[in-house]
Amino acid sequence: MKVEPLGVPDAWMCTPAVFGDDRGAFLEWFRADALQAATGRSFTIVQANHSVSRRGSVRGVHFADVPPGQAKYVYCPRGAVLDVIVDIRVGSPTFGRSASVVLDEIDRRGVFISEGLGHAFCALADDTSVTYLVSTSYNPTAEHGVHPVDPDLALPWPSDVDVLLSPKDAAAPSLAAAVESGLLPAYDDCLRRYDELVGA
Repeated sequence: MKVEPLGVPDAWMCTPAVFGDDRGAFLEWFRADALQAATGRSFTIVQANHSVSRRGSVRGVHFADVPPGQAKYVYCPRGAVLDVIVDIRVGSPTFGRSASVVLDEIDRRGVFISEGLGHAFCALADDTSVTYLVSTSYNPTAEHGVHPVDPDLALPWPSDVDVLLSPKDAAAPSLAAAVESGLLPAYDDCLRRYDELVGA
């Protein structure tokens, strides 16, 4: 597996080798050893989530309080998504920057997203499945969102789809409002959390 940093620090794209033959294909879609070698940190999986989305569905921008935060490994076994990672860590040199990757059933890429970063995706096909491996269990009091079509973020959602949001995501604050309310993770808190996970 090839693990490469993305344009937002502390997020990586993971590209597996896919072996095809007359029967179909085989791949290792997640490798803990390859991920740790590339990132220098541990990733303990405590929960696995799965979503199925119609074309145009946008989920996110989601994040969790730090500490402890929630790291994610995101993979699309069926269909396709435009996956977007946003630096919402207050005080980060790349605050407000985003990076995007197409995850699909052809290239079989995944993304690893560190604690404190925002995550969202848009389904590019009907009946798209996304699987998430996460480092902390669901905690509704510690999980939050930023509006995914906030013009200040200008996320690269495709122009040829009608964006469909959940009521919760549609009611999420803008990035500026989230900063003002103190909702967002602090960059220094995230760095301390990453340090704790080195060699853990």
